[in-house]
Amino acid sequence: MSKKQTAGRDILGDFAPKFAELNDDVLFGEVWSREAEMSAHDRSLITCAALLAMGAPQLAAHLKIAKQNGVTKQEVVELITHLAFYAGWPKAWSAFDLAKQVYGDTE
Repeated sequence: MSKKQTAGRDILGDFAPKFAELNDDVLFGEVWSREAEMSAHDRSLITCAALLAMGAPQLAAHLKIAKQNGVTKQEVVELITHLAFYAGWPKAWSAFDLAKQVYGDTE
């Protein structure tokens, strides 16, 4: 994830500037940039798994990031299928709806 993240500042910069700074500079700047310790591909898989388990709406955005980070449709399908048994069947159905929007029927 080499692209500079600005979503925090774009969306919350005026309202919650410190949170926006932490989001953009620490989470996406410092943590996600530690590619020598863990690839962006693997970080995306882990992040999507956590967001799916929580039922967090940020899963949609992170599925897009995952695709950019080289996570394949097959990997996402396997991740969701596996987590259905741990996180819940309804969450898996919702995640598949999002994944279909990102990955479509191709690949």
